[in-house]
Amino acid sequence: MTVAPEATRRHLTPRQVAVVDRLVDAAAEEAREQGYDSMSVRSAAKRAGVAPATAYTYFASKDHLLAEVMWRRMEALPLAAEVEPDPLARVTAELRVLGLFMADDPMLAAACTTALLGSGSEVRALRLRFGVAVHNRLRSALGEERQAVLQGLDLAYSGAMLWGGLGHLPLADIPDTLADVARQLLVGAP
Repeated sequence: MTVAPEATRRHLTPRQVAVVDRLVDAAAEEAREQGYDSMSVRSAAKRAGVAPATAYTYFASKDHLLAEVMWRRMEALPLAAEVEPDPLARVTAELRVLGLFMADDPMLAAACTTALLGSGSEVRALRLRFGVAVHNRLRSALGEERQAVLQGLDLAYSGAMLWGGLGHLPLADIPDTLADVARQLLVGAP
């Protein structure tokens, strides 16, 4: 069973969880088909077969709903770094998983990236959870406490995802770009 959105963390019945799941799935489809500007909580609610008022009891805004879509996709990613033998291979494997998780869905990636930059408190909470999760995955892959390297990896990842989500860097190029950055941070210039 999945959990409710961050801002509405409360005990939900199985029926309520199903409604939230339908809304999240519908929002992804709407964003994929319509893009960020044309998608709305109302259109996701209609697609999910839910009254708009019900949708707004779980999601405060379009940005909140789309940030939840992105969070759930990221949360479902497998840990790639555990099988690699050395720090560079682990970090590169983890960056590949993190870098590609939205590459197969560029329209959704652009919509969710825009939403994740929203200013609502619910979005800020999900953005914080997202950043902490990425940081922890990279820290685990690094395997040792190298604060400057970890900070560089965090910044490189967030910058690459922002650029990819905004269409300035092809999403498919993100893993190789991040691998180059990781090599520079961990090994140094050739």
